[in-house]
Amino acid sequence: MPKLSDVINALDELYPPQWAESWDAVGLVCGDPDDEVRRVLFAVDPVQPVVDEAVAWGADLLVTHHPLYLRGTTSVAASSFKGRVVHTLIRAGIALQVAHTNADHADPGVSDALAEAVGLRITGPLIPDPSDPAGRRGTGRIGELPEPLALADFAAQVAAGLPATAAGVRVAGDPRRPIRRVAVCGGSGDSFFAEVRAAGVDAYLTADLRHHPASEAAEAGPEIALLDAAHWATEWPWLRLAARDLGAAAAKAGWDLTTRVSTLVTDPWTAHAPMPFEPPSAR
Repeated sequence: MPKLSDVINALDELYPPQWAESWDAVGLVCGDPDDEVRRVLFAVDPVQPVVDEAVAWGADLLVTHHPLYLRGTTSVAASSFKGRVVHTLIRAGIALQVAHTNADHADPGVSDALAEAVGLRITGPLIPDPSDPAGRRGTGRIGELPEPLALADFAAQVAAGLPATAAGVRVAGDPRRPIRRVAVCGGSGDSFFAEVRAAGVDAYLTADLRHHPASEAAEAGPEIALLDAAHWATEWPWLRLAARDLGAAAAKAGWDLTTRVSTLVTDPWTAHAPMPFEPPSAR
């Protein structure tokens, strides 16, 4: 049975911490490196319901994409919700490991899993990592559909390929427009519009598109359709990829290790209300 330090080393080989952005907080948050690990749970968010699931399942390690403390803290008191997470984990003997932007930049990483989930064949990164001589690592991915689809049909394919959320998938563009070449970025991606335009794609799939960047992008490049899915939904497919690859590393090392992907929906939006109001016609 592997020690926590062995499993962390395997995860660091898949998602090296040095690939993380300078502002990020990745790596081991809590846990004893000498403890044994038998069960590993993967989730997007280190929130209390996920931690409770880890406890109920008997996990020894929880791996999340999002950091618990991104900006640091001076207290882990259980009087705060993040402090309760730490206390629950330590009392149950569960370690917490974070793979965030290092998993975004990995090959394969978060955007690879997103592209695969929506039916794209990956041709390369949206923003290549200059330190990768193979040109495969980097931010976002560019992919192609086997056959062109109308934007409305591609949006439906995206919605079917990702886990359901209350917000669904928002679309900007002519629903009849043919889509073949697509840029994707798991998580927040509205800071990469210049690279998307330069990539010569028909559509861009990401999350957290804000009004002004999306509006300006539509004006600057109306030939590019936009698809905006929930942040959590665009990153969840990576969990299956990470669990698979850690499982393969465990098999190679001869470890008795079980992995599981959490299916708890931790997207913060819980309902969607249609808007039937129509503004009065101008006279």
